[in-house]
Amino acid sequence: MSRLVEPHGGKGLKPLLLKGDALTRAKEKAKSLNQVRMSSRETGDLIMLGIGGFTPLEGFMGKADWHSVCEKMALADGLFWPIPITLSTNKGQADSIKEGEEVALVDEETGALMGTLVVKEKYAMTKADQEFECQHIFKTAELEHPGVAKVMEQGDVNLAGPVQVFGEGEFPKKYAGIYMTPEETRKIFEDKGWRTVAAFQTRNPMHRSHEYLAKIAIEICDGVLIHQLLGKLKPGDIPGEVRSNAIGTLIDKYFVKDTVIQAGYPLDMRYAGPREALLHALFRQNYGCSHLIVGRDHAGVGDYYGPFDAHQIFDEIPKDALITQPLKIDWTFYCTKCDGMASMRTCCHGKNDRLLLSGTKLRKMLSEGEEVPDHFSRSEVLAILRDYYASLTEKVEIKLHRAATGE
Repeated sequence: MSRLVEPHGGKGLKPLLLKGDALTRAKEKAKSLNQVRMSSRETGDLIMLGIGGFTPLEGFMGKADWHSVCEKMALADGLFWPIPITLSTNKGQADSIKEGEEVALVDEETGALMGTLVVKEKYAMTKADQEFECQHIFKTAELEHPGVAKVMEQGDVNLAGPVQVFGEGEFPKKYAGIYMTPEETRKIFEDKGWRTVAAFQTRNPMHRSHEYLAKIAIEICDGVLIHQLLGKLKPGDIPGEVRSNAIGTLIDKYFVKDTVIQAGYPLDMRYAGPREALLHALFRQNYGCSHLIVGRDHAGVGDYYGPFDAHQIFDEIPKDALITQPLKIDWTFYCTKCDGMASMRTCCHGKNDRLLLSGTKLRKMLSEGEEVPDHFSRSEVLAILRDYYASLTEKVEIKLHRAATGE
């Protein structure tokens, strides 16, 4: 009997990935099916369905679920779910597909056959519908928001129904030893005898503030899963392979052995702030984590969210919505008078004594060749990041926002 938190929905993991003869037969059948091309976000969602990361979903959401998730943060049957998981196509293709038909799902970038969908429902997504989704999920419909832009670029019809998943794309090979499924992380936790595990969500290399957050969690839980996003990011963010190297170096040199595991998952970043924090907690429950570290501006972008909106949203959902609970930690920084890392809750000194840390601020300094202040990041991590920035032929302008400056 596992001592770990049970998967969301309470009925065990529900991976939809085919194997063996069933996979061979399904792939052969799929060659003759109508093809629907998926964006990288949709491909990542399909892989998460395949590996059980989105347990207990069985496929892409129908209109009732979509609307209920947007408006109430729950599926139509009442099960908590904070962000829609949908698949879109254009009206021309949708008109050629009959309800009840099975279609092949193909990644639009690689052309890889990723799975099949039995179309139980087709429903129109007007611009008004897309704006409705954006206002509820992102709290804005401004196209400058990268998550909004992706939703508004979607096709004007959603296809819904159960899926079968054929593979995990490039992730197992490209990120060998880092990319893991929920079954794999749960086995590691159980083999270590861990019962309480805190997930640390990141799309950035870890600076001193991140390191401090993880070490706080180690004091509370049996271990920490540093769980990084391996899908697509916005321009200017640091790619997964560079980030993995930097995080691995930090773990090797600055953490006690067997207290931390580095892993990755296949999603694109949505930049949905508080709603995405809830999704992060939900699928970390499927990965076996009892807690999610929620710091400043979790999953945020620009100035669209307050620095601690993601803390507050956990107080707004039903108490039984999730088993995985947030570890809410205030803004952390290096204080020269404390002579160490501290937070707003533990440091009594003034702003001039504090070195405020953020991933955006670090990326901006490195991209512009600026000197990084002492105590901002470990020297071994900085060496890896400087090599990466030196290799770039094109620079992306990185803008600082209020959440990155503390103003």
